[in-house]
Amino acid sequence: MSAQSPLRYCSDLFRYQRRSSREVMIGKVGVGGGNPIRIQSMITADTRDTGACVKEVLELAEVGCEIVRITAQTRKYAGNLEHIRDGVRRAGCEVPLVADIHFKPDAALEAAKWVEKVRVNPGNYADRKKFEVREYSDSDYAEELTRIRHKFVPLVKLCQELGRAMRIGTNHGSLSDRIMNRYGDTPLGMVESALEFVRIARDLDYHEIIFSMKASNPKVMIEAYRLLIARLEQEGGDWNYPIHLGVTEAGDGEDGRIKSAIGIGSLLDDGIGDTIRVSLTENSVSEIPVARAMVRTREGDSGREKPRQAAEAPIHPCWDPFSYKRRPSEVIEIGGHELGGNREFRVVTTRKKWDALAHQLGELGDFQPEIVLEESGVVEIDPRNSAEVEQLDSRTTPALVTVGNGLDLAVVPAFRLLASRVQARHPILLKDVLSPSEEGDGNFPLKTLLTAARNIGSLLCDGIGDAVLLQGEEVPEQSLRVSYNILQAAGARIFKTDYVACPSCGRTLFNLQAATRRIREATGHLKGLRIAVMGCIVNGPGEMADADFGYVGGAPGKINLYVGRDAVKFNIPEEEAVERLVDLINEHGKWIDPPALKPVRV
Repeated sequence: MSAQSPLRYCSDLFRYQRRSSREVMIGKVGVGGGNPIRIQSMITADTRDTGACVKEVLELAEVGCEIVRITAQTRKYAGNLEHIRDGVRRAGCEVPLVADIHFKPDAALEAAKWVEKVRVNPGNYADRKKFEVREYSDSDYAEELTRIRHKFVPLVKLCQELGRAMRIGTNHGSLSDRIMNRYGDTPLGMVESALEFVRIARDLDYHEIIFSMKASNPKVMIEAYRLLIARLEQEGGDWNYPIHLGVTEAGDGEDGRIKSAIGIGSLLDDGIGDTIRVSLTENSVSEIPVARAMVRTREGDSGREKPRQAAEAPIHPCWDPFSYKRRPSEVIEIGGHELGGNREFRVVTTRKKWDALAHQLGELGDFQPEIVLEESGVVEIDPRNSAEVEQLDSRTTPALVTVGNGLDLAVVPAFRLLASRVQARHPILLKDVLSPSEEGDGNFPLKTLLTAARNIGSLLCDGIGDAVLLQGEEVPEQSLRVSYNILQAAGARIFKTDYVACPSCGRTLFNLQAATRRIREATGHLKGLRIAVMGCIVNGPGEMADADFGYVGGAPGKINLYVGRDAVKFNIPEEEAVERLVDLINEHGKWIDPPALKPVRV
């Protein structure tokens, strides 16, 4: 599909307008329609432990979680949702509960009796996932759809009868063999997987449906949601179902927050999303402030979405929203560093910050400043101003260009407009904000972090930009570190180990947070390696498709180790598993010893 593709996922790529959707009720909470963006999370306790589950639900509700999800691995687990629901209601809490279902249609039928919503994954609900490669004829494909219909219709009818809502939630990591063999491991496959199930529901006149398209790679996740919305638009006006947003396996700490902000924030900027979950490998309660900050940041920018004159001719985007490709530009050299074209994305800083760090550049490791803003020759323009655009394009040589500070524009539409109006030969310097911070507190406040990740990260995922400049935080070390971490999370410049770590839930077979911490400590010095840490098999092999190695719960206290999506070591005791992972990395020639620590002066 080209940039002129007839597919459309939002009404205007240069102005914010929230997508219109129907309202779906989850208990007493409305999602979509005119409702605010709802925030949800998932408890981590064993679903058989009523007291622990009730406690976690109440804790989440107390900090502002509006919808709570609980895993139901089997019918037996699902049966205990009755007691969990009763305990939550006795405590005076009306937060709606959602059953998370994988593999087991009978568990879904049991869960629907007790909770307000059921989440099913079309990749593993009555579908095959054996990583088989085979050709599916049209008759083979139709036969499998008939089998799926037979398994899925009873759940639809029960939800219809009891007034339950349903999320059709596709995960990139668990597409069925049938979908994989016809569409590949692609956003299109994710969309088609969900649409097959929704068509069955619509045949029964059931419409209490919410969609999701989750992936650990923000680029894949963004493209899948955009393609979903475009396909729903093609199907017709009554396919306006609400959308749940989430980046699965985002990880923990600053990296998890950045990756979530890139995926979720960029879609919120395009008006997509009616409910969100930030999936962190941390205590579930810690997800809520991040989600609330994302929503507030989006709402705070809603009045600044007019980057061009209404009387101007339509502007055609320079990128294809449904397929990533880096914007072409010519290579230029600044301060001894090449940028543009296919060169590395560069990190720019101000002279003030550079001077503040000059005495400790050797201690910054990978977080090095590369180009000084004031010495870069960057041209700042208002992308709405045709005269400024023409003056830039009249130059005989390409120049680094950016949006000028102080303009009353939202960042993402402004840079999209800049990229679409200036000649492609000019490399672009991205900024997180257009109003530089005068001072920083050294803590990199959450809003500042999320804003930087959302604005710069989403543009990088559109293929726009060749260098980045963080202006929202004045503390030099902080601004450099976050610049590099945004480039890493967006897949633009890999400079350290990349971790795909799922959030804890009731399916997790080991202490996920502690294991992730130990793995980071052992492997964090390995540059460019991707390691997946998965609590169970639900998304393990699929989400590890792009990972070099995987650490996956196979049984309580037992770990399976993967190379790519192939399991190679089984049932390793948890206390030995990190060491065995290091051995596996070494066997495949990817291990290097960590650098020796500098002696501490006393």
